[in-house]
Parts: sequence; C-alpha cells; structure tokens
Amino acid sequence: MGNQFRKEAISEENPKWEKCIRRPDGLYHRKDDIRSPFARDYNRIIHCNAYRRLKHKTQVFYATKNDHICTRIEHVNHVSSVSYTISKYLGLNTELAVAIATGHDVGHAPFGHFGESELKKIAKNELGDTFWHERNSLRFIDKIETLPAPTGEEYNLNLTYAVRDGIISHCGEVDERAIYPRSADIDLDNIKHPSQYSPYTWEGCVVKIADKIAYLGRDIEDALRLKILDSGQLKELLKIVKHHTNQKISDINNTVIMHNFIIDICNTSSPETGIQLSRKHFKLMQELREFSNNYIYRHERLSIYQNYAALIIESIYQTLKKVFDKYETIKEIKKQYGDIFPTLSGYFIKWLYKYSQNNDGFSRDNRYKNIAIYDLSCEKDYIQAIIDFISSMTDSFAIEVFNELTSF
Repeated sequence: MGNQFRKEAISEENPKWEKCIRRPDGLYHRKDDIRSPFARDYNRIIHCNAYRRLKHKTQVFYATKNDHICTRIEHVNHVSSVSYTISKYLGLNTELAVAIATGHDVGHAPFGHFGESELKKIAKNELGDTFWHERNSLRFIDKIETLPAPTGEEYNLNLTYAVRDGIISHCGEVDERAIYPRSADIDLDNIKHPSQYSPYTWEGCVVKIADKIAYLGRDIEDALRLKILDSGQLKELLKIVKHHTNQKISDINNTVIMHNFIIDICNTSSPETGIQLSRKHFKLMQELREFSNNYIYRHERLSIYQNYAALIIESIYQTLKKVFDKYETIKEIKKQYGDIFPTLSGYFIKWLYKYSQNNDGFSRDNRYKNIAIYDLSCEKDYIQAIIDFISSMTDSFAIEVFNELTSF
C-alpha cells in the first residue's frame, strides 16, 4: 500500500507551496546550494544553540546517574525518526516533517515541564501573559536564535512558514482519533493557547501525533529501567498492554510500543479519514497516557525535584528582577553582581546586549543584525528578557547559577 498522501505532500505542485516556503525575512542564497527550503531549515535548526542545549535538558527524570535515560534531545530524535518513517510511507514530504520535528522543542525550559510550570506562574503574575513551550519554541526560532551569514553578521533563523507552523501547532494532546490540517495560513503570533489550531500541513499533523507516541513509550521504558513502579502498578501496566497487544511486561520498551503505533497509523490513515490511530490503538494510547500521568509524572520522587526546580528558577528570577533601573540596568547589574555573581551577570548582560534596542546606555555590536526585541526603558520588556534567558538555560547551567547565588 503506502503513498496514500502523495498528492497531499507539500511540493511545488501543491497549492500551499508558496505559502509554506515563505520566510519572515530574506535569507541569503549560495549559487551552488543543492538543498530544498525545508532541508535548509533543518540545517539551520541543528546548528543553533537552542537545539544544542537540549542534550542537557530534562525529559522526565532529572539528575539520573543512568546514562541510558532519555533527555530532551533524545526525545526530539525519536520524534524525528517516527515522523520520517510515517511520512515516508504515506508519501508526504519527509524533509518538512523532520525539520518540524527537530525544532519542535527548542523552547523547552530547563527541568522539563516542572520548569515550564514555574515560568508560566511568573509570566502570569508579572506580565498577565502565559508561557507554554510550543509558543516559546516559535519565539526562539523567530526572535532569539541566530546564525552567522557568510559575512559573519548574526541574523535570525528566518525559517519557512510550514516549519514555523508545525513547531507551534504540535501543541496539545491528541484527544481525537483523526487529525486534519487547517486550510488558512494564519498569523502564527495570534495563536494564544495549545490546540487552538490544527497544523497547516499534513506533515505537521504527522509530527503532532509522532510527538505523543514517542514520549509515551520512552517514559514507560525509563520508569521500568529505574524501577520506580511497584508490583501493583506493574500488574496494571501488564493488564493494559496484554489486553491490547498480547505482549509480556518484559517486551515493553520504546521500540515495541512505537513500532505498533507507527504501523497502525500507516495502515489506518488516509486523506479522507485523516492522520489517525485505529480505535484499538487510540484506546491503548489513552490508557498508557493515563497510567503515566498517575504513576510516573506524579511520582513522589519527582515532586521533590519539582520543588527544587521551582526554587532555582524563582531565585534566579528574583535576583535579576530587583536590579531593574531602565537604561541604567546593565550598569546596575555590573555594579551589584559583577564581583559576587560573575556567571549570572556576565551571561545575562551579553543577552541584553544582543537583544535590546539601542539606547543612551549602549549601542549594539554591528555584527548583530537580528531583531532587537527589548526596550530597556520598559520593565515588562526587562521581565520578558529574564523569562527568555531562564528558558534558554540547560538544567546544569541553571544549577551552576543557583550554586553561585547560594555560595559565599
């Protein structure tokens, strides 16, 4: 079978093509470049710092001494692999799917969803806004991450609309069996909450469901490896799996679970029925998700970690917030923290220099041609800068800064 979506793939023959390859700004071209627009996007994502930092960001289990427990970058690689396999079989554009999958989590906060929850509290209390990693991933792709042009000047990534859309639209759980793309090319900055819109492309729909099946299997495999499930919970897991797949508990690993879901999606999906799971596998996904929510993500040992992550993020935030002095802020950071908190102050000042508008206090380096997004005369912009800065951190760097704050 296969190739059911060949006519729906984003290609030059697709009516959506021109909208999908549109970029926010111009992007240089080399005469001998052989890459497609989406292949260029993939390369630009894997070369940016936010992608590199994912290897030191929590997926679920923080500070594990086991080298084989999943980190955020490994999760991203799983999603890319699943998205490629499904897209290839269905006849969709694999380069587009992989580019979306590779960039979908670049805006994740340190300490996984615990860190995200803490930044959400800060954004709500201080800005009357919200924080969710899918929107933050788009913010980082659009406004934070830069790459040098051949001239050495730093520019924003300027990714295509289809990739940017797929990144923010992967948000939300899959609560319906079938996913269909929307028809309108909306302003992505107008998306205000997860699952507000479906992706614009079928490829984006594939990534959305691939994200869910990739983490479900791996999170359970990690929980089994770390032996955090008691005998009663193991029996409940066995009952769920055996009912749907007739497999033993010893057979449950990420490869097996993902394989079953991938094959089911490939056999069940069509342009008429959408990207979907069969009723049987959709029920299995729901039950595995409920099991993980009850026994893995709410495990008592993770609650200790949640409090630790909250303390770190709140401490960094409050330390930076109290030195705001409009255009004198950078001078104030140097004055108060330059000697006692050299790591925090040094890196945050570099952040402000790169992303703030020119003012009486300083002028940006000429090599920075990226968007200047902060007006340092505005306290809300300064608070947003702190949130952006913290969300960019790896777990290890946030801990390093926290240790600096608490050491004499």
